[in-house]
Amino acid sequence: MSLNVVSLVGRVGTEPDVRYFESGSVVCKLTLAVDRRTRNNDQPDWFNLELWGKNAEIAAQYVRKGSLIGITGSLKFDHWKDRSTGMDRHQPVVRVDRLDLLGSKRDNDPAMAAAGSPDEF
Repeated sequence: MSLNVVSLVGRVGTEPDVRYFESGSVVCKLTLAVDRRTRNNDQPDWFNLELWGKNAEIAAQYVRKGSLIGITGSLKFDHWKDRSTGMDRHQPVVRVDRLDLLGSKRDNDPAMAAAGSPDEF
């Protein structure tokens, strides 16, 4: 038996990078900061996310830097050869199967955030 499941909740660290292909496929790449509690300091762990298809389209439309999201997916490794050194390189990436938008609409709408809440006046 084997198991490869990753579940994370955190804040998006970059604006979504969306690419459309001639085949009709769409991919969205972004980073996710997940707080790790330590004795002296809160240090985030950073994860690279890759979303395809409908999840990529939803992320492109609704996710912005700072958005709170939850994801479930699987861990994979991208492999390539470094152009300058010729060394083999690899990077862990979470391929997202499920995307949950956890923040409110107000959190994701810059116009509403700029207006402030009535309690602030």
